[in-house]
Order: sequence, then structure tokens, then C-alpha cells
Amino acid sequence: MRKKHPVRIEGVYIADRRDSFVTRPVESAELQYGGIPGDLHFGLTKQAGSREPMYLWGTEIFNRRQISVVSMEECARIAENLGVKQILPSWLGANLAISGYPKLTLLPPGSRIIFPDGSGLLCEGENLPCIQPGEIIQKQFPDQPRLPSRFVKAAFGLRGIVCVVERPGKMKKGDQADLVLED
Repeated sequence: MRKKHPVRIEGVYIADRRDSFVTRPVESAELQYGGIPGDLHFGLTKQAGSREPMYLWGTEIFNRRQISVVSMEECARIAENLGVKQILPSWLGANLAISGYPKLTLLPPGSRIIFPDGSGLLCEGENLPCIQPGEIIQKQFPDQPRLPSRFVKAAFGLRGIVCVVERPGKMKKGDQADLVLED
């Protein structure tokens, strides 16, 4: 059985610098098969890395990480866990930030985010936390000790999800979208 849950698009972001996963805000983004054109994670395939240890490093595989999605509620909980003022979605490399669904990271694979124009993302699962966003957060709060290592634990179960583009279209800041949850 499927359930719909409305959410608000709080931010749309792109990582269009090759030297950083940190994203920058944009008003809207075109979704194509493969993700957002020009984004660091764009492409139908990618090279296997540390997240895919079952394959030889550099092997071409399907790109399940085309779009990274976070919830504003979970970003606030990560900030609270770390004892910092805020965690911005861009520091986490997010392409999409939503509000209205505070347990986004627990969204089951196969669930979808459907935008007003009918385009959609297919949830591939949890985006497990790693140390790199912690390093960015440390730069924002230099007076806080050991944020890179503390981030992984503080963000576990709160880091958001990764998706693939199931139907091309557009996502736009301020729009309402529907989460379509799979049981």
C-alpha cells in the first residue's frame, strides 16, 4: 500500500565545482536521467569507490547517488547532536532540502518524491554519514573540538537519502512535492 505525504521544497542545490562536494543554492534545477546536469554526481554510471567495496576500485557501475536529499528537521537534529548553531544542507552536499517529513533518512528504498510537474526521484536508500561533511562543519565552527569524527555518529540515521531520477523534469524552491511511501 502506498501513502502520500506532502513536503515543502526548502532548497535546491548544485555541486558544480570539481574540487568540492559542497553545493550552492539555486532557485530550481533541471532533472535529467542521471541527475542534475553539471552537478558533481551527474551521470547514469560512476566509478566504484569506497562505498562499493564489492567491486574493484574504479569499475564502472550504475550511479545510485545521482541526487542527495536531506530534511531540515534532521539537519536541526544533527546540529543539536553536535552542539552547533546550525547545519546547512549545502555543507552536506545536498541537492534537495525538504521540510515536513522529519524521518526522511528512514524512508524505505523504492519510495518516491514527486514534483508538481510530474517529475520524480526514486529513493535508493540512506546516505550513510562520512567524515568529509564533518570537515566542512569544522571550518564553520573552529571552536568546537573534533567535529569531523563526531559528525559520523551525530548524523547516523539522520543524513538523508540518495535517489535516482525516475522521471525528468524540474524541482523548484518553494514548491510542494509529495513523498510516496512504500510499505
